Amino acid sequence: MSNYDDILHNFINIDLSLVQDHLIEWYQLHHRKFPWRETTDAYPILVSEVMSQQTQLTRVVTAWEEFLSIWPSIESLANSHLSDVLKFWTTHRLGYNRRARFLRETAIEIVHNFNGEIPNSLDSLQKLPGIGPYTANAIASFAFNNGGPTLDTNVKRVIYRFFGPFKNLSDIEQVANQIMPPNHSRIWNNAMMELGATICKPNPLCDLKACPWRTHCNAYSNQEFSTPLSPRPPSFKGSTRQIRGEIINILSKTDVLPIPDLDSKLTSSMPPEYNSDLLSKLLHTLESEGLIQINKLKEPPTVQLHP
Repeated sequence: MSNYDDILHNFINIDLSLVQDHLIEWYQLHHRKFPWRETTDAYPILVSEVMSQQTQLTRVVTAWEEFLSIWPSIESLANSHLSDVLKFWTTHRLGYNRRARFLRETAIEIVHNFNGEIPNSLDSLQKLPGIGPYTANAIASFAFNNGGPTLDTNVKRVIYRFFGPFKNLSDIEQVANQIMPPNHSRIWNNAMMELGATICKPNPLCDLKACPWRTHCNAYSNQEFSTPLSPRPPSFKGSTRQIRGEIINILSKTDVLPIPDLDSKLTSSMPPEYNSDLLSKLLHTLESEGLIQINKLKEPPTVQLHP
Protein backbone atom coordinates (compact mmCIF):
# COMPACT_ATOMS: atom_id res chain seq x y z
CA MET A 1 0.00 0.00 0.00
CA SER A 2 1.12 3.53 -0.75
CA ASN A 3 2.12 5.99 1.93
CA TYR A 4 1.97 9.72 1.34
CA ASP A 5 5.65 9.93 0.27
CA ASP A 6 4.95 7.33 -2.43
CA ILE A 7 1.94 9.34 -3.56
CA LEU A 8 4.01 12.51 -3.85
CA HIS A 9 6.52 10.54 -5.91
CA ASN A 10 3.69 9.57 -8.24
CA PHE A 11 3.00 13.24 -8.86
CA ILE A 12 6.56 13.63 -10.11
CA ASN A 13 6.19 10.68 -12.47
CA ILE A 14 3.04 11.93 -14.19
CA ASP A 15 2.14 15.09 -16.01
CA LEU A 16 -0.58 16.26 -13.64
CA SER A 17 -1.77 19.04 -15.93
CA LEU A 18 -2.24 16.49 -18.72
CA VAL A 19 -4.19 14.18 -16.41
CA GLN A 20 -6.38 17.11 -15.38
CA ASP A 21 -6.99 18.08 -18.98
CA HIS A 22 -7.93 14.51 -19.96
CA LEU A 23 -10.55 14.33 -17.22
CA ILE A 24 -12.06 17.73 -17.98
CA GLU A 25 -12.20 17.04 -21.72
CA TRP A 26 -13.83 13.66 -21.07
CA TYR A 27 -16.41 15.27 -18.78
CA GLN A 28 -17.27 17.99 -21.28
CA LEU A 29 -17.95 15.37 -23.96
CA HIS A 30 -19.62 12.59 -21.98
CA HIS A 31 -21.25 13.85 -18.78
CA ARG A 32 -24.88 13.15 -17.98
CA LYS A 33 -27.25 16.08 -18.33
CA PHE A 34 -28.86 17.30 -15.12
CA PRO A 35 -30.65 20.66 -14.95
CA TRP A 36 -28.75 21.89 -11.88
CA ARG A 37 -25.53 21.52 -13.87
CA GLU A 38 -26.86 24.10 -16.33
CA THR A 39 -27.06 26.91 -13.77
CA THR A 40 -24.80 28.80 -11.39
CA ASP A 41 -27.75 30.15 -9.39
CA ALA A 42 -26.97 29.21 -5.80
CA TYR A 43 -30.55 28.56 -4.67
CA PRO A 44 -31.42 25.79 -7.18
CA ILE A 45 -27.97 24.30 -6.52
CA LEU A 46 -28.60 24.34 -2.76
CA VAL A 47 -31.90 22.52 -3.30
CA SER A 48 -30.30 19.93 -5.59
CA GLU A 49 -27.47 19.21 -3.17
CA VAL A 50 -29.81 18.65 -0.22
CA MET A 51 -32.15 16.50 -2.31
CA SER A 52 -29.42 14.33 -3.82
CA GLN A 53 -27.95 13.15 -0.53
CA GLN A 54 -28.44 9.36 -0.63
CA THR A 55 -31.09 9.71 -3.36
CA GLN A 56 -30.74 8.59 -6.98
CA LEU A 57 -30.19 11.58 -9.24
CA THR A 58 -32.72 10.36 -11.81
CA ARG A 59 -35.41 10.54 -9.10
CA VAL A 60 -34.21 13.95 -7.95
CA VAL A 61 -34.78 15.63 -11.33
CA THR A 62 -38.60 15.60 -11.23
CA ALA A 63 -38.69 16.47 -7.52
CA TRP A 64 -36.23 19.34 -8.02
CA GLU A 65 -38.25 20.84 -10.86
CA GLU A 66 -41.53 20.56 -8.94
CA PHE A 67 -39.98 21.95 -5.76
CA LEU A 68 -38.73 25.03 -7.60
CA SER A 69 -42.12 25.54 -9.23
CA ILE A 70 -43.72 25.68 -5.75
CA TRP A 71 -40.92 27.58 -3.99
CA PRO A 72 -39.07 29.41 -6.79
CA SER A 73 -36.95 31.60 -4.51
CA ILE A 74 -35.17 31.47 -1.19
CA GLU A 75 -37.75 33.94 0.14
CA SER A 76 -40.71 31.77 -0.86
CA LEU A 77 -39.16 28.76 0.88
CA ALA A 78 -38.43 30.81 3.99
CA ASN A 79 -42.09 31.84 4.11
CA SER A 80 -43.41 28.31 3.59
CA HIS A 81 -45.13 26.08 6.15
CA LEU A 82 -42.92 23.25 7.40
CA SER A 83 -45.80 20.79 7.02
CA ASP A 84 -46.01 21.58 3.29
CA VAL A 85 -42.28 21.01 2.79
CA LEU A 86 -42.43 17.75 4.77
CA LYS A 87 -45.39 16.52 2.72
CA PHE A 88 -43.49 17.29 -0.48
CA TRP A 89 -40.36 15.50 0.78
CA THR A 90 -42.32 12.39 1.78
CA THR A 91 -44.40 12.27 -1.39
CA HIS A 92 -41.25 12.36 -3.53
CA ARG A 93 -39.37 9.80 -1.39
CA LEU A 94 -36.39 12.06 -0.79
CA GLY A 95 -35.01 10.33 2.28
CA TYR A 96 -34.45 11.74 5.73
CA ASN A 97 -37.26 14.19 6.53
CA ARG A 98 -35.06 16.30 8.78
CA ARG A 99 -33.20 17.38 5.62
CA ALA A 100 -36.43 19.09 4.54
CA ARG A 101 -36.57 20.92 7.87
CA PHE A 102 -32.89 21.92 7.61
CA LEU A 103 -33.43 23.20 4.05
CA ARG A 104 -36.32 25.42 5.15
CA GLU A 105 -34.39 26.62 8.22
CA THR A 106 -31.41 27.42 5.99
CA ALA A 107 -33.69 29.52 3.77
CA ILE A 108 -35.00 31.39 6.82
CA GLU A 109 -31.48 32.09 8.08
CA ILE A 110 -30.28 33.27 4.67
CA VAL A 111 -33.22 35.66 4.36
CA HIS A 112 -32.79 37.00 7.89
CA ASN A 113 -29.00 37.13 8.15
CA PHE A 114 -27.71 37.38 4.56
CA ASN A 115 -30.35 39.59 2.91
CA GLY A 116 -31.59 36.63 0.90
CA GLU A 117 -28.20 36.01 -0.74
CA ILE A 118 -26.65 32.57 -0.25
CA PRO A 119 -23.14 33.14 1.17
CA ASN A 120 -20.19 32.17 -1.01
CA SER A 121 -17.67 31.35 1.73
CA LEU A 122 -17.17 27.84 3.08
CA ASP A 123 -17.13 29.11 6.65
CA SER A 124 -20.51 30.83 6.32
CA LEU A 125 -22.04 27.95 4.41
CA GLN A 126 -21.04 25.42 7.07
CA LYS A 127 -22.77 27.49 9.75
CA LEU A 128 -26.13 27.03 8.03
CA PRO A 129 -28.49 24.35 9.41
CA GLY A 130 -27.63 20.86 8.19
CA ILE A 131 -24.80 22.01 5.90
CA GLY A 132 -21.62 20.01 6.48
CA PRO A 133 -18.23 20.18 4.73
CA TYR A 134 -19.28 18.12 1.71
CA THR A 135 -22.44 20.14 0.95
CA ALA A 136 -20.64 23.42 1.63
CA ASN A 137 -17.87 22.52 -0.83
CA ALA A 138 -20.45 21.43 -3.40
CA ILE A 139 -22.43 24.68 -3.18
CA ALA A 140 -19.27 26.81 -3.17
CA SER A 141 -17.96 24.92 -6.20
CA PHE A 142 -21.05 24.65 -8.37
CA ALA A 143 -22.45 28.11 -7.61
CA PHE A 144 -19.30 30.18 -7.03
CA ASN A 145 -16.40 28.09 -8.40
CA ASN A 146 -14.44 28.51 -5.15
CA GLY A 147 -14.97 25.29 -3.20
CA GLY A 148 -12.67 22.51 -2.12
CA PRO A 149 -12.88 18.85 -3.18
CA THR A 150 -16.28 17.19 -2.89
CA LEU A 151 -15.29 13.90 -1.34
CA ASP A 152 -18.24 11.59 -1.76
CA THR A 153 -17.86 7.80 -1.95
CA ASN A 154 -17.36 7.86 -5.72
CA VAL A 155 -14.56 10.45 -5.60
CA LYS A 156 -12.77 8.65 -2.78
CA ARG A 157 -12.86 5.45 -4.82
CA VAL A 158 -11.37 7.19 -7.88
CA ILE A 159 -8.47 8.67 -5.88
CA TYR A 160 -7.88 5.43 -3.96
CA ARG A 161 -7.53 3.48 -7.19
CA PHE A 162 -5.60 6.02 -9.22
CA PHE A 163 -2.94 6.85 -6.61
CA GLY A 164 -3.32 4.04 -4.07
CA PRO A 165 -4.05 1.81 -2.48
CA PHE A 166 -3.42 3.76 0.72
CA LYS A 167 -2.23 2.80 4.17
CA ASN A 168 -4.02 5.82 5.62
CA LEU A 169 -7.38 6.71 4.15
CA SER A 170 -6.90 10.24 5.53
CA ASP A 171 -4.34 10.70 2.75
CA ILE A 172 -7.18 10.72 0.21
CA GLU A 173 -8.18 14.22 1.29
CA GLN A 174 -4.61 15.49 0.94
CA VAL A 175 -4.38 14.03 -2.55
CA ALA A 176 -7.77 15.49 -3.49
CA ASN A 177 -6.50 18.95 -2.58
CA GLN A 178 -3.24 18.42 -4.47
CA ILE A 179 -4.78 17.35 -7.76
CA MET A 180 -7.57 19.97 -8.02
CA PRO A 181 -6.62 22.63 -10.57
CA PRO A 182 -6.79 26.15 -9.08
CA ASN A 183 -9.93 28.16 -9.81
CA HIS A 184 -11.68 25.25 -11.50
CA SER A 185 -13.56 23.61 -8.64
CA ARG A 186 -16.90 23.70 -10.50
CA ILE A 187 -15.94 21.58 -13.47
CA TRP A 188 -13.34 19.56 -11.57
CA ASN A 189 -15.67 18.34 -8.85
CA ASN A 190 -18.38 17.60 -11.38
CA ALA A 191 -15.90 15.60 -13.44
CA MET A 192 -14.49 13.62 -10.50
CA MET A 193 -17.97 12.73 -9.29
CA GLU A 194 -19.07 11.77 -12.80
CA LEU A 195 -16.03 9.55 -13.32
CA GLY A 196 -16.72 7.68 -10.09
CA ALA A 197 -20.44 7.35 -10.75
CA THR A 198 -20.29 6.18 -14.38
CA ILE A 199 -16.93 4.44 -14.94
CA CYS A 200 -14.92 3.91 -11.76
CA LYS A 201 -17.72 1.98 -10.10
CA PRO A 202 -17.17 -0.77 -7.51
CA ASN A 203 -17.04 -3.02 -10.60
CA PRO A 204 -15.22 -0.65 -12.96
CA LEU A 205 -15.90 -0.12 -16.67
CA CYS A 206 -12.42 1.09 -17.60
CA ASP A 207 -12.24 -0.33 -21.12
CA LEU A 208 -15.93 -0.57 -21.89
CA LYS A 209 -16.37 3.18 -21.35
CA ALA A 210 -12.80 4.27 -22.15
CA CYS A 211 -11.75 5.73 -18.81
CA PRO A 212 -9.69 8.89 -19.49
CA TRP A 213 -7.32 7.99 -16.64
CA ARG A 214 -6.46 4.41 -17.60
CA THR A 215 -2.96 5.23 -18.79
CA HIS A 216 -1.70 6.38 -15.40
CA CYS A 217 -4.05 4.54 -13.01
CA ASN A 218 -2.37 2.25 -10.47
CA ALA A 219 -5.42 0.03 -10.15
CA TYR A 220 -5.74 -0.39 -13.93
CA SER A 221 -2.02 -1.08 -14.30
CA ASN A 222 -2.14 -3.79 -11.63
CA GLN A 223 -5.67 -4.94 -12.44
CA GLU A 224 -6.42 -4.71 -8.72
CA PHE A 225 -9.61 -2.72 -8.20
CA SER A 226 -9.96 -2.58 -4.46
CA THR A 227 -11.99 0.17 -2.82
CA PRO A 228 -11.71 2.19 0.40
CA LEU A 229 -13.26 0.33 3.28
CA SER A 230 -16.38 1.93 4.68
CA PRO A 231 -18.94 0.70 7.20
CA ARG A 232 -21.79 -1.26 5.66
CA PRO A 233 -25.01 0.78 6.00
CA PRO A 234 -27.58 -0.78 8.33
CA SER A 235 -30.57 -2.54 6.80
CA PHE A 236 -33.39 -0.13 5.97
CA LYS A 237 -36.16 -2.68 6.48
CA GLY A 238 -37.59 -2.39 9.97
CA SER A 239 -35.11 0.34 10.93
CA THR A 240 -36.00 3.42 12.92
CA ARG A 241 -35.30 5.39 9.73
CA GLN A 242 -38.03 3.45 7.92
CA ILE A 243 -40.49 3.87 10.80
CA ARG A 244 -39.78 7.61 11.08
CA GLY A 245 -40.39 8.00 7.36
CA GLU A 246 -43.64 6.09 7.55
CA ILE A 247 -44.84 8.21 10.49
CA ILE A 248 -44.28 11.37 8.43
CA ASN A 249 -45.90 9.71 5.41
CA ILE A 250 -49.04 8.81 7.38
CA LEU A 251 -49.30 12.24 9.00
CA SER A 252 -48.85 13.99 5.64
CA LYS A 253 -52.18 12.48 4.56
CA THR A 254 -54.21 13.68 7.53
CA ASP A 255 -54.54 16.77 9.72
CA VAL A 256 -54.65 15.31 13.23
CA LEU A 257 -54.40 11.65 14.24
CA PRO A 258 -54.88 9.96 17.63
CA ILE A 259 -51.65 8.20 18.57
CA PRO A 260 -53.34 4.75 18.95
CA ASP A 261 -54.63 5.10 15.38
CA LEU A 262 -51.14 5.95 14.20
CA ASP A 263 -49.83 2.86 15.97
CA SER A 264 -52.45 0.71 14.25
CA LYS A 265 -51.53 2.10 10.85
CA LEU A 266 -47.84 1.44 11.51
CA THR A 267 -48.54 -2.10 12.67
CA SER A 268 -50.33 -2.84 9.39
CA SER A 269 -47.85 -1.09 7.10
CA MET A 270 -44.49 -1.89 8.71
CA PRO A 271 -42.50 -5.16 8.56
CA PRO A 272 -42.83 -7.59 11.49
CA GLU A 273 -39.79 -5.92 13.08
CA TYR A 274 -42.03 -2.99 14.08
CA ASN A 275 -42.81 -2.91 17.80
CA SER A 276 -45.38 -0.54 19.34
CA ASP A 277 -42.95 0.09 22.19
CA LEU A 278 -40.78 2.07 19.75
CA LEU A 279 -43.49 4.60 18.90
CA SER A 280 -43.34 6.76 22.02
CA LYS A 281 -39.57 7.27 21.73
CA LEU A 282 -39.73 8.00 18.00
CA LEU A 283 -42.54 10.51 18.42
CA HIS A 284 -40.58 12.25 21.18
CA THR A 285 -37.54 12.45 18.89
CA LEU A 286 -39.57 13.77 15.94
CA GLU A 287 -41.19 16.36 18.20
CA SER A 288 -37.80 17.49 19.56
CA GLU A 289 -36.60 17.89 15.96
CA GLY A 290 -39.54 20.18 15.22
CA LEU A 291 -41.14 17.84 12.68
CA ILE A 292 -44.37 17.01 14.54
CA GLN A 293 -46.61 18.35 17.30
CA ILE A 294 -48.16 16.16 20.04
CA ASN A 295 -51.25 17.27 21.93
CA LYS A 296 -51.15 15.46 25.28
CA LEU A 297 -54.23 17.32 26.55
CA LYS A 298 -56.41 15.25 24.25
CA GLU A 299 -57.62 11.80 25.30
CA PRO A 300 -56.15 9.87 23.67
CA PRO A 301 -53.21 12.15 22.76
CA THR A 302 -53.03 13.25 19.13
CA VAL A 303 -50.20 13.99 16.74
CA GLN A 304 -49.83 16.07 13.58
CA LEU A 305 -47.13 17.48 11.34
CA HIS A 306 -45.63 20.72 12.56
CA PRO A 307 -47.58 23.48 10.78
